[in-house]
Amino acid sequence: QVQLVESGGGSVQAGGSLRLSCAASGYIYRFYYMAWFRQAPGKEREGVAIIDSDRSAIYADSVKGRFTISRDNTKNTLYLQMSSLKPEDTAMYYCAAKRSHTLQPDVTYWGQGIPVTVSS
Repeated sequence: QVQLVESGGGSVQAGGSLRLSCAASGYIYRFYYMAWFRQAPGKEREGVAIIDSDRSAIYADSVKGRFTISRDNTKNTLYLQMSSLKPEDTAMYYCAAKRSHTLQPDVTYWGQGIPVTVSS
């Protein structure tokens, strides 16, 4: 069964940190690029970061230097470490599996989403 299950979201004050996790079924994890997207209220869904099997990563300009995407291949788990959070990072965050190593939303599988709220 294809599954992407996020955890670790919540509320934090500006300047704080959160780590998101995404447990993926083995089939997805082995054959797809893994990524994080987010969607703020009233805005389009946007790519945040993506990582390939060799741990090569691409980041959106808005999160460079603050967010780190990583993966644990022994656990089929994707992570997003978020630091120096800003109120504009408030959004629903989605784990995603896709066939291309870009931040475009041509996603094959989506997780259910997890909320992140950053207060000022």
